[in-house]
Amino acid sequence: MLQITAIIILMNYVITDIETTGGNARREKITEIAIYKFNGNEIVDELNTLVNPERHIPQQIQQLTGITNDMVADAPRFYEIAKRVVEITKDCVFVAHNAAFDYNFIQHEFKALGYEYQREYLCTVKLSRKLMPGLPSYSLGILAEHLGLQIENRHRASGDALATVELFKKLLDKHDGDDLADVELSEVLKGINANLDKQTLKKLPEYTGVYYFLDDQDLPIYIGKSVNIKKRIYSHFSNKRSVRAIEMKSRIAKIDYEVTGSELIALLYEAAEVKHHMPHYNRLLRRSVFTWGLFTFTDEAGYINLTLKRNSAKSGDAIVLFNNKKEGEKYLHKQIEHYQLCQKLCGVYKSASGCFHQQIGLCHGACIGMEPPVDYNRRVESLIEQTSIPNNSYFLIDKGRSAAEKAVVKIEHGVYKGFGFAEKNLTGSIEDLHNVIKPYDDNKDVRSILRSFINRKHYEQLIYFNAE
Repeated sequence: MLQITAIIILMNYVITDIETTGGNARREKITEIAIYKFNGNEIVDELNTLVNPERHIPQQIQQLTGITNDMVADAPRFYEIAKRVVEITKDCVFVAHNAAFDYNFIQHEFKALGYEYQREYLCTVKLSRKLMPGLPSYSLGILAEHLGLQIENRHRASGDALATVELFKKLLDKHDGDDLADVELSEVLKGINANLDKQTLKKLPEYTGVYYFLDDQDLPIYIGKSVNIKKRIYSHFSNKRSVRAIEMKSRIAKIDYEVTGSELIALLYEAAEVKHHMPHYNRLLRRSVFTWGLFTFTDEAGYINLTLKRNSAKSGDAIVLFNNKKEGEKYLHKQIEHYQLCQKLCGVYKSASGCFHQQIGLCHGACIGMEPPVDYNRRVESLIEQTSIPNNSYFLIDKGRSAAEKAVVKIEHGVYKGFGFAEKNLTGSIEDLHNVIKPYDDNKDVRSILRSFINRKHYEQLIYFNAE
C-alpha cells in the first residue's frame, strides 16, 4: 500500500476498474478492463477493452454488467493485452475503488502467465473514509451522489473507472498538504520498533508462504504462514485487541519470509520452523492450524458417534481437521449421505426419537436401535479408514513458487519424509523427485496437516512409487 505525501499530485496514477465472471480471483476471470493514466491533473493515456475470459459468464453476472458471452467471444484474451497492462501501469500507483478486488484479479491473471505483477496501490474507499468520515456508505454510487458526480455506464469498467477518476480528483482537492498515510498502512506503522525498516512493510509479497518476526538480536520471536503474506502481516500490526499483540509488534526489528506457492508446503514448513526455533510468541499464542475437527466416541449402546467440535490440545485426535466450522459441516453432511450414517449419531439432529433421515427411510435406524451396532459401525469405520493417510509410498504434487516449478511432498510407507521443489518438466521422473526432497521429521502436527489435505484432495497430483 502507499503513503501519500505532499507531492501527491506530482505522481502518476493508473485508475482502474474491471468486470469479472464472479467474485473469487482464484477461480474467476476478467471480462472487461479500463485503465486511465492520470497525472494529477488530466488523463494522459488509457486502455479500455472487453476481455475473453475463456469461460461462460453466469446469467446473473450478465444481467448486472450487461456483458454477454457473445460480446466477449471475439475480444482479446488477457495474455494478448498483458504487455499493454504492464506498460501503461509501469512506475504508476494503482488506484481503484475497493482496490484489493481489482488488484488481486489482475495479479492472478498475471500469475497464470508466470509473471509477478506488483504495484503500489491505493484504495479510494479507504481514502474516502479518511477524508470524509461519517458518511452512511462509501460505495461508488453513494460517494458520487454526495459529491455531485455523474456516473455513466454503471457496472461497466469504463464508466466506473471514469467515475473513480472524478472521485480521486475530489479527494486530491480535500488533501491538505500534510503527510497523509493510507489508512491501512497508517495503522500498521503505529507503535513499530524504531529499527524496523518501513520499506520492508511496503515491499512484502502478496503470495503464499512463511514469515518471520525477528527481534533486535536477529532471533525469531514469531513464525507464521499465510496465503497472502503481506495481508497477514498487516493484520498482526493492526491488532490492538491484546497487550501481548501490541508488545510483540513493538519488538519486531526485522521481517523475513519464504514464498512457497503451495499452502500445503507453507503449513509443513511453518510446523518445522516453529519446532526448530520455538519462538517466544508461538509458545504464548499456540493455536492449531485447523480450528475445527471431526472426532469419534462410542456410546453406551456400542455405536460409534461422530461429533464436530473445536480443535484444541485437549480434544484428542480428530479423524479430519477443518479451517472453520462451515467447512466441517459441509464435509460431515456429505459423508452422512455417502455412508448412510445416522444424523442423530453424527450430532446434526436432536430428538427423543429417530432422526429425520430415519423417518424418510435414508437412515437404517441406528438412532432407535433398529440397526445393530456391528453393521452401523462397519460403515463408520469405512469412513475413518478413508480419512487415514495411506500407508503406501507416493509424492504429492502441488503448485510451486512460480509457473515453472512444482512443489513435491514425499510420503514413504505412510511416513512423511520431507518436501522440495522440482522444475515443472521433471515431475514425470521418479528419480528426480527423490533428489529434490529436503528431509523433515514426521510428527503429529505434520500428520494432521497431511491428512486434512489428502482427505479433501487439496493438491494437484499424486504419484505412487515403489519403496524398499
